[in-house]
Amino acid sequence: MKINNTPYRTVWFDAGNNVVSMIDQVKLPFEFAVVELKDYKATAEAIRNMTVRGAGAIGATAGFAMAQAFQSLKGTKELQLAKDFIEATRPTAVNLFYATNKVFEAGMAGVEQAVVMAQQIADEDAEGCRMIGVNGNKLVAANSRILTHCNAGWLAFVDYGSALSPIYAAKASGKEPFVYVDETRPRGQGARLTAFELFHNEVEHRIIADNAAAFYMSKGEIDMVITGADRITANGDVANKIGTLEKAIVAKEFGIPFYVAAPFSTFDFATASGDMITIEERHEDELLYHEGLDANKQLTSIRMASPGSKGLNPAFDVTPAQYITAFITEKGIIKPEELATYQ
Repeated sequence: MKINNTPYRTVWFDAGNNVVSMIDQVKLPFEFAVVELKDYKATAEAIRNMTVRGAGAIGATAGFAMAQAFQSLKGTKELQLAKDFIEATRPTAVNLFYATNKVFEAGMAGVEQAVVMAQQIADEDAEGCRMIGVNGNKLVAANSRILTHCNAGWLAFVDYGSALSPIYAAKASGKEPFVYVDETRPRGQGARLTAFELFHNEVEHRIIADNAAAFYMSKGEIDMVITGADRITANGDVANKIGTLEKAIVAKEFGIPFYVAAPFSTFDFATASGDMITIEERHEDELLYHEGLDANKQLTSIRMASPGSKGLNPAFDVTPAQYITAFITEKGIIKPEELATYQ
């Protein structure tokens, strides 16, 4: 995707210098900056602190971090400790573990193989997301009004995105979709990242409060919902950003199709159902404080909640397969009951 007419991937690897570079998503949308990470620990920390976020981007970053470890460490024990360190950053997105396992296995045959595998994972992520756009575009009618939740665009993957990829493809084919962007509290990925992407790609959109979606659905103003996913289990249950479940329930109530867009690296066929997924609990400050620009255009954080009150901050929820119309994947449109044929 392009920012000010310059093409960027979300994350990339200079293997010769063993440096991982990425767009700093913590600073978006107020500042566009690229950070350089010179060892696997720094790259892993970027996953933990959400400098990079989104299932595919996390996976690619974890793969690059594992390759960095192979280029700087010696001995299986040290490499296994590095793998454990990377995997401890965030527990829910299966792409992270997919990437570390693939690069670790490849690296057992040689350092160069680890580097090649890490780059292959990133390239496959980008191509898979491009095909999600091609396949998902078939579901989008002209002038469709689409609701999305959280960020599952280019910034959440290496390129193109999952939930936003069909929207970008529809825009490119002249269909002129309109997007309702959930703000996606508490981190604001919708208001900050999805809106940033859509603005720079000239897609008409409006940011709405998370709890306004049901209102627009009840008024017949939303034609379809497309979200991404951080993990999809064997039975079709979906772990995604907190608030996805309620959108799916309300969409079913009003007869609105609810699609989940994800590459096959997000499918976890080794996990039977959503009940088995570890849900990440993040720090309460993400909920109790808001971040934004002050009058001097300096990034600042202010408390928005009652002083002395504490918070609970689950990062994800699980949407049962019964609420999902279909999955939009690089292999085509797949209904939940059809997943067994791909396992």
